[in-house]
Amino acid sequence: MFPTGRRFDRVTALFMSLLAAGFVIATFDVRTAETGIADTMRGGAATLLAPIQRGADLLISPVVSFFDGISNLAGLSDENLRLQEQVRELELRLRETSALERKVEELEAINGLAPPLELASVTARVYSSGPSSFDHVKYILKGVDDGIAIGQAVIDERGLIGRVDAVTASTARVRLLTDPVVSVGVRVQQTNETGVVTGLGITTLRLDMFNATTPVTRGSVVVTDGSRFPPGIVVGYVTESADAEVNFVLQTRVETAARFSKIDYVKVIVGWSPLDAEVELEPILIEPPSFVNPSGEPQ
Repeated sequence: MFPTGRRFDRVTALFMSLLAAGFVIATFDVRTAETGIADTMRGGAATLLAPIQRGADLLISPVVSFFDGISNLAGLSDENLRLQEQVRELELRLRETSALERKVEELEAINGLAPPLELASVTARVYSSGPSSFDHVKYILKGVDDGIAIGQAVIDERGLIGRVDAVTASTARVRLLTDPVVSVGVRVQQTNETGVVTGLGITTLRLDMFNATTPVTRGSVVVTDGSRFPPGIVVGYVTESADAEVNFVLQTRVETAARFSKIDYVKVIVGWSPLDAEVELEPILIEPPSFVNPSGEPQ
Protein backbone atom coordinates (compact mmCIF):
# COMPACT_ATOMS: atom_id res chain seq x y z
CA MET A 1 0.00 0.00 0.00
CA PHE A 2 1.25 3.47 -0.89
CA PRO A 3 0.75 6.34 1.45
CA THR A 4 -2.29 8.44 0.69
CA GLY A 5 -0.35 11.75 0.42
CA ARG A 6 2.00 10.45 -2.25
CA ARG A 7 -0.88 9.08 -4.34
CA PHE A 8 -2.61 12.44 -4.09
CA ASP A 9 0.52 14.25 -5.36
CA ARG A 10 0.80 11.97 -8.38
CA VAL A 11 -2.87 12.36 -9.21
CA THR A 12 -2.61 16.13 -8.91
CA ALA A 13 0.49 16.26 -11.17
CA LEU A 14 -1.16 14.03 -13.77
CA PHE A 15 -4.29 16.19 -13.75
CA MET A 16 -2.28 19.40 -14.22
CA SER A 17 -0.30 17.85 -17.09
CA LEU A 18 -3.49 16.72 -18.87
CA LEU A 19 -5.00 20.16 -18.39
CA ALA A 20 -1.92 21.90 -19.92
CA ALA A 21 -1.83 19.49 -22.84
CA GLY A 22 -5.51 20.11 -23.51
CA PHE A 23 -4.93 23.86 -23.53
CA VAL A 24 -2.03 23.58 -26.00
CA ILE A 25 -4.02 21.32 -28.29
CA ALA A 26 -7.00 23.68 -28.24
CA THR A 27 -4.76 26.65 -29.06
CA PHE A 28 -3.03 24.67 -31.81
CA ASP A 29 -6.37 23.74 -33.34
CA VAL A 30 -7.60 27.31 -33.36
CA ARG A 31 -4.37 28.64 -35.05
CA THR A 32 -4.42 25.79 -37.54
CA ALA A 33 -7.96 26.59 -38.55
CA GLU A 34 -7.18 30.23 -39.21
CA THR A 35 -3.66 30.35 -40.70
CA GLY A 36 -2.58 26.85 -41.42
CA ILE A 37 -0.28 24.51 -39.64
CA ALA A 38 2.97 25.90 -41.13
CA ASP A 39 2.30 29.46 -40.04
CA THR A 40 1.24 28.25 -36.63
CA MET A 41 4.46 26.27 -36.22
CA ARG A 42 6.55 29.25 -37.35
CA GLY A 43 4.75 31.53 -34.96
CA GLY A 44 5.15 29.10 -32.13
CA ALA A 45 8.83 28.65 -32.86
CA ALA A 46 9.31 32.39 -33.01
CA THR A 47 7.53 32.79 -29.72
CA LEU A 48 9.63 30.12 -28.07
CA LEU A 49 12.93 31.32 -29.60
CA ALA A 50 12.43 35.09 -29.10
CA PRO A 51 13.87 35.15 -25.57
CA ILE A 52 16.81 33.01 -26.70
CA GLN A 53 17.47 35.33 -29.68
CA ARG A 54 17.40 38.39 -27.47
CA GLY A 55 19.88 36.79 -25.14
CA ALA A 56 22.10 35.81 -28.02
CA ASP A 57 21.99 39.38 -29.36
CA LEU A 58 23.05 40.69 -25.99
CA LEU A 59 26.00 38.28 -25.93
CA ILE A 60 27.06 38.56 -29.59
CA SER A 61 26.64 42.31 -30.20
CA PRO A 62 29.66 43.37 -28.05
CA VAL A 63 31.82 40.72 -29.73
CA VAL A 64 30.78 41.88 -33.21
CA SER A 65 31.40 45.51 -32.23
CA PHE A 66 34.84 44.56 -30.91
CA PHE A 67 35.89 42.89 -34.16
CA ASP A 68 34.38 45.73 -36.18
CA GLY A 69 36.50 48.12 -34.14
CA ILE A 70 39.62 46.06 -34.83
CA SER A 71 38.79 46.04 -38.55
CA ASN A 72 38.31 49.82 -38.52
CA LEU A 73 41.62 50.32 -36.68
CA ALA A 74 43.41 48.19 -39.26
CA GLY A 75 41.87 50.26 -42.04
CA LEU A 76 42.89 53.50 -40.33
CA SER A 77 46.44 52.19 -39.90
CA ASP A 78 46.67 51.35 -43.60
CA GLU A 79 45.34 54.79 -44.50
CA ASN A 80 47.85 56.42 -42.16
CA LEU A 81 50.73 54.52 -43.78
CA ARG A 82 49.50 55.55 -47.22
CA LEU A 83 49.33 59.21 -46.20
CA GLN A 84 52.81 59.04 -44.66
CA GLU A 85 54.17 57.64 -47.91
CA GLN A 86 52.52 60.47 -49.84
CA VAL A 87 54.08 63.01 -47.47
CA ARG A 88 57.54 61.48 -47.99
CA GLU A 89 57.09 61.59 -51.75
CA LEU A 90 56.01 65.24 -51.62
CA GLU A 91 58.95 66.15 -49.38
CA LEU A 92 61.34 64.42 -51.80
CA ARG A 93 59.84 66.29 -54.76
CA LEU A 94 60.10 69.56 -52.84
CA ARG A 95 63.79 68.94 -52.09
CA GLU A 96 64.44 68.02 -55.71
CA THR A 97 62.62 71.15 -56.87
CA SER A 98 64.55 73.33 -54.41
CA ALA A 99 67.85 71.80 -55.53
CA LEU A 100 66.94 72.39 -59.17
CA GLU A 101 65.99 75.99 -58.44
CA ARG A 102 69.34 76.55 -56.72
CA LYS A 103 71.19 75.08 -59.71
CA VAL A 104 69.25 77.31 -62.07
CA GLU A 105 70.06 80.36 -59.94
CA GLU A 106 73.75 79.43 -59.83
CA LEU A 107 73.85 78.81 -63.56
CA GLU A 108 72.19 82.15 -64.21
CA ALA A 109 74.68 83.85 -61.88
CA ILE A 110 77.71 82.23 -63.48
CA ASN A 111 76.42 82.95 -66.99
CA GLY A 112 75.88 86.56 -65.99
CA LEU A 113 79.42 86.83 -64.67
CA ALA A 114 81.70 88.96 -66.82
CA PRO A 115 85.35 87.80 -66.52
CA PRO A 116 87.88 90.58 -65.91
CA LEU A 117 88.93 92.53 -68.98
CA GLU A 118 86.11 90.79 -70.91
CA LEU A 119 88.34 87.76 -71.44
CA ALA A 120 86.99 84.66 -73.18
CA SER A 121 85.72 82.00 -70.78
CA VAL A 122 84.01 78.62 -70.75
CA THR A 123 81.19 77.70 -68.37
CA ALA A 124 81.52 74.23 -66.87
CA ARG A 125 79.57 72.11 -64.40
CA VAL A 126 81.32 70.57 -61.41
CA TYR A 127 80.55 66.86 -61.37
CA SER A 128 82.79 65.58 -58.58
CA SER A 129 85.11 66.50 -55.75
CA GLY A 130 88.20 64.73 -54.47
CA PRO A 131 87.77 61.37 -52.73
CA SER A 132 88.56 62.92 -49.34
CA SER A 133 88.67 66.28 -47.59
CA PHE A 134 92.47 66.24 -48.01
CA ASP A 135 92.12 66.31 -51.79
CA HIS A 136 91.56 69.97 -52.58
CA VAL A 137 90.29 69.39 -56.11
CA LYS A 138 87.10 69.50 -58.13
CA TYR A 139 86.36 67.94 -61.52
CA ILE A 140 84.53 69.72 -64.32
CA LEU A 141 82.80 68.50 -67.48
CA LYS A 142 84.87 70.50 -69.94
CA GLY A 143 88.28 69.68 -71.39
CA VAL A 144 90.71 70.17 -74.23
CA ASP A 145 87.93 69.97 -76.79
CA ASP A 146 86.42 73.09 -75.16
CA GLY A 147 89.66 75.07 -75.04
CA ILE A 148 90.63 74.12 -71.47
CA ALA A 149 94.38 73.99 -70.73
CA ILE A 150 96.58 73.47 -67.69
CA GLY A 151 97.24 76.62 -65.69
CA GLN A 152 94.03 78.49 -66.56
CA ALA A 153 92.21 80.38 -63.81
CA VAL A 154 88.86 79.05 -62.59
CA ILE A 155 86.33 81.45 -61.06
CA ASP A 156 82.72 81.63 -59.92
CA GLU A 157 80.48 84.61 -59.25
CA ARG A 158 82.29 85.30 -55.93
CA GLY A 159 85.88 85.13 -57.05
CA LEU A 160 88.89 82.90 -57.71
CA ILE A 161 88.48 79.17 -57.06
CA GLY A 162 91.78 77.76 -58.31
CA ARG A 163 93.56 76.68 -61.46
CA VAL A 164 93.34 73.81 -63.92
CA ASP A 165 96.11 71.30 -63.18
CA ALA A 166 95.03 68.27 -65.26
CA VAL A 167 92.92 67.92 -68.38
CA THR A 168 91.48 65.32 -70.75
CA ALA A 169 89.50 65.71 -73.94
CA SER A 170 86.20 66.26 -72.11
CA THR A 171 87.05 66.80 -68.41
CA ALA A 172 89.48 68.75 -66.27
CA ARG A 173 90.70 68.83 -62.69
CA VAL A 174 90.75 72.09 -60.75
CA ARG A 175 93.27 72.55 -57.93
CA LEU A 176 91.61 74.72 -55.27
CA LEU A 177 93.09 77.77 -53.54
CA THR A 178 92.81 75.97 -50.22
CA ASP A 179 95.47 73.41 -51.19
CA PRO A 180 98.76 74.10 -49.34
CA VAL A 181 100.68 73.58 -52.61
CA VAL A 182 98.86 76.49 -54.28
CA SER A 183 100.24 80.04 -54.07
CA VAL A 184 98.80 83.04 -55.85
CA GLY A 185 100.30 86.48 -56.38
CA VAL A 186 97.89 89.11 -55.04
CA ARG A 187 97.44 92.81 -54.49
CA VAL A 188 95.74 94.47 -51.53
CA GLN A 189 93.30 96.78 -53.22
CA GLN A 190 93.27 99.46 -50.49
CA THR A 191 97.09 99.87 -50.40
CA ASN A 192 98.01 98.65 -53.90
CA GLU A 193 100.86 96.63 -52.40
CA THR A 194 101.54 93.07 -53.47
CA GLY A 195 102.06 89.76 -51.71
CA VAL A 196 101.39 86.06 -51.96
CA VAL A 197 98.53 83.98 -50.52
CA THR A 198 99.07 80.30 -49.77
CA GLY A 199 96.51 77.62 -48.97
CA LEU A 200 96.26 76.23 -45.44
CA GLY A 201 93.88 73.36 -46.10
CA ILE A 202 90.88 75.44 -45.00
CA THR A 203 89.02 78.44 -46.39
CA THR A 204 91.50 80.77 -44.68
CA LEU A 205 94.69 81.60 -46.61
CA ARG A 206 98.00 82.97 -45.37
CA LEU A 207 99.02 86.34 -46.82
CA ASP A 208 102.73 87.18 -46.90
CA MET A 209 103.82 90.68 -47.98
CA PHE A 210 107.60 90.97 -48.25
CA ASN A 211 107.97 94.65 -49.16
CA ALA A 212 104.92 96.19 -47.54
CA THR A 213 105.27 99.69 -46.13
CA THR A 214 101.62 100.31 -45.28
CA PRO A 215 99.50 98.43 -42.73
CA VAL A 216 96.60 96.31 -43.94
CA THR A 217 93.26 96.47 -42.21
CA ARG A 218 90.55 93.92 -41.61
CA GLY A 219 88.13 93.77 -44.53
CA SER A 220 90.65 94.89 -47.17
CA VAL A 221 89.95 93.32 -50.56
CA VAL A 222 92.65 91.03 -51.95
CA VAL A 223 92.74 90.49 -55.73
CA THR A 224 95.03 88.73 -58.19
CA ASP A 225 97.99 90.84 -59.28
CA GLY A 226 98.25 89.58 -62.86
CA SER A 227 101.48 87.64 -62.41
CA ARG A 228 99.93 84.22 -63.04
CA PHE A 229 96.21 84.86 -63.34
CA PRO A 230 94.37 87.77 -64.95
CA PRO A 231 94.52 90.81 -62.66
CA GLY A 232 91.62 91.99 -60.56
CA ILE A 233 89.97 88.65 -59.69
CA VAL A 234 88.78 88.70 -56.10
CA VAL A 235 90.65 86.20 -53.93
CA GLY A 236 89.30 87.11 -50.51
CA TYR A 237 89.20 89.57 -47.62
CA VAL A 238 91.72 90.30 -44.89
CA THR A 239 90.46 88.97 -41.57
CA GLU A 240 93.18 90.39 -39.26
CA SER A 241 94.74 93.84 -39.39
CA ALA A 242 98.54 93.85 -39.51
CA ASP A 243 101.32 96.50 -39.35
CA ALA A 244 104.25 96.74 -41.70
CA GLU A 245 107.65 96.52 -40.00
CA VAL A 246 110.98 97.31 -41.64
CA ASN A 247 112.89 94.22 -42.73
CA PHE A 248 110.03 91.95 -41.60
CA VAL A 249 107.43 90.15 -43.62
CA LEU A 250 103.91 91.46 -43.05
CA GLN A 251 101.81 88.36 -42.44
CA THR A 252 98.08 88.03 -41.92
CA ARG A 253 95.07 85.89 -42.91
CA VAL A 254 92.66 86.13 -45.82
CA GLU A 255 89.21 84.51 -45.96
CA THR A 256 88.45 83.20 -49.44
CA ALA A 257 85.64 84.90 -51.34
CA ALA A 258 84.53 81.61 -52.93
CA ARG A 259 82.46 79.13 -50.96
CA PHE A 260 83.91 75.84 -52.11
CA SER A 261 81.21 73.62 -50.62
CA LYS A 262 78.51 75.33 -52.71
CA ILE A 263 80.08 75.30 -56.15
CA ASP A 264 78.05 73.71 -58.96
CA TYR A 265 79.13 75.79 -61.96
CA VAL A 266 82.37 77.63 -62.72
CA LYS A 267 83.99 79.63 -65.48
CA VAL A 268 87.41 78.80 -66.86
CA ILE A 269 89.20 81.83 -68.28
CA VAL A 270 90.60 80.59 -71.58
CA GLY A 271 91.47 83.92 -73.19
CA TRP A 272 94.53 84.84 -71.14
CA SER A 273 98.03 83.56 -70.43
CA PRO A 274 100.78 84.76 -68.04
CA LEU A 275 102.55 86.29 -71.03
CA ASP A 276 99.77 88.87 -71.12
CA ALA A 277 100.99 90.12 -67.73
CA GLU A 278 103.71 92.09 -69.56
CA VAL A 279 101.00 94.45 -70.77
CA GLU A 280 100.25 97.28 -68.35
CA LEU A 281 96.65 96.85 -67.18
CA GLU A 282 94.49 99.09 -65.05
CA PRO A 283 93.55 97.53 -61.69
CA ILE A 284 89.89 96.63 -61.26
CA LEU A 285 88.35 98.08 -58.10
CA ILE A 286 86.19 95.74 -56.04
CA GLU A 287 83.77 96.86 -53.33
CA PRO A 288 84.77 95.71 -49.81
CA PRO A 289 82.48 93.28 -47.96
CA SER A 290 79.57 94.56 -45.88
CA PHE A 291 81.35 94.17 -42.53
CA VAL A 292 83.79 97.02 -43.23
CA ASN A 293 83.51 100.68 -44.05
CA PRO A 294 84.69 101.94 -47.46
CA SER A 295 87.86 103.10 -45.69
CA GLY A 296 88.63 99.51 -44.72
CA GLU A 297 87.99 100.01 -41.01
CA PRO A 298 85.72 97.46 -39.27
CA GLN A 299 82.17 98.63 -38.56
